[in-house]
Amino acid sequence: MGQKNKIIVAATPHFIAAQSAPEQGRYVFAYTIRITNDGDVAARLLSRHWLITDANGKVQEVRGEGVVGEQPYIRPGETFTYTSGAMLNTPVGTMQGAYTLCSDEGDQFDAPIPRFTLSIPRTLH
Repeated sequence: MGQKNKIIVAATPHFIAAQSAPEQGRYVFAYTIRITNDGDVAARLLSRHWLITDANGKVQEVRGEGVVGEQPYIRPGETFTYTSGAMLNTPVGTMQGAYTLCSDEGDQFDAPIPRFTLSIPRTLH
């Protein structure tokens, strides 16, 4: 038997060299998020809560409605994918958090966003 409210979140980060300025301590990353409804009930993503930590241990907390300006409605078996970005003062950091969703049955629940690493590609000189 499946779970009513089961949302799987996966992230793929990328370093954006063209927008970064390492000499000024600015490292820009994009990340693509896949949100899959693995449960039995459709749900709408209401809000996001991120913790972005740089290599110095500085944490930015980000809360907001929806993602990329929408509150996607995700039916069982469907996946919603979007790309967004983050800026760090260090070449390495992590992101983690949670999405709050509301199911068609009126249950509000959180879907954890597993921690993932933002880092510049290792380069050989």
